[in-house]
Amino acid sequence: MSSVVETGRGLVELTRPSNSVAAGVLTFLGAFVAGGVGDAPVATGAAVAATVFATGAGMAINDYFDREIDAVNRPERAIPRGAVSARGALAWSAVLFVGAVVAAAVLPVLAIGIAVVNLLALIAYTEWFKGLPGVGNLVVAYLTGSTFLFGGAAVEAPLAPGVLFVLAALSTLSREIIKDVEDVAGDREEGLRTLPIAAGERTALHVATVALVVAVVASPIPFVLGTFGAAYLALVVPADLAMLYAASEAYEDATVGQTHLKYAQFLAVVAFLVGRVAPSGIVPT
Repeated sequence: MSSVVETGRGLVELTRPSNSVAAGVLTFLGAFVAGGVGDAPVATGAAVAATVFATGAGMAINDYFDREIDAVNRPERAIPRGAVSARGALAWSAVLFVGAVVAAAVLPVLAIGIAVVNLLALIAYTEWFKGLPGVGNLVVAYLTGSTFLFGGAAVEAPLAPGVLFVLAALSTLSREIIKDVEDVAGDREEGLRTLPIAAGERTALHVATVALVVAVVASPIPFVLGTFGAAYLALVVPADLAMLYAASEAYEDATVGQTHLKYAQFLAVVAFLVGRVAPSGIVPT
């Protein structure tokens, strides 16, 4: 029984539940910002489910291909520690992808198109782009930001969350580069050419910081455009400061920096949500 429990736990871990659920939240937020949740609740729910399933599938298949690297960088993960076999992880990914396809089948054509593009981007990332300097980081940044567009497309307003797409993509690009700095040892052993390996760790951290600074400078745009009110600004400013501080921490410890950056990104998501709920700047009680 203990082995069954451990396998079940490993399968859940492969999906990175916090990341998969967070991606679903971003999709919901994209639909919410577009103003379509009330008018299209079924499409919104289907889009969220498709995102959660697809993200979990992507995480699982990534661990399948990264199993040798993770044996060095992340030995506690499900495949390296033996909780799930490599073949089991691949099969689990396929099951999750099927779930995503079923959920997405009821969505508008544009939303399905975005889902197809994202699937192709994920495959290209896994097969070709992951080890190329900066390219893999850009693909992951796009995939994260596109969850907003997917949510908007699900309620037939894909451009409404466009600014959020850009902000999410830039902050994710920064975090992904910092994560590559954290993983230099295992990536070098596997012969990958990530940005910190090709250009140097400090240069990579400079690039990550620049991307984050651009995101921070752009973050007031929804307030300036009148999309969000003062409540958004009151939350996004602390999130911005926390992200910048996390980037500075990465110069001393990449693990600490990328972890704290992830928490700050969650605060930014809350700012987006509050901004949509209270566009006048008054937080509802």
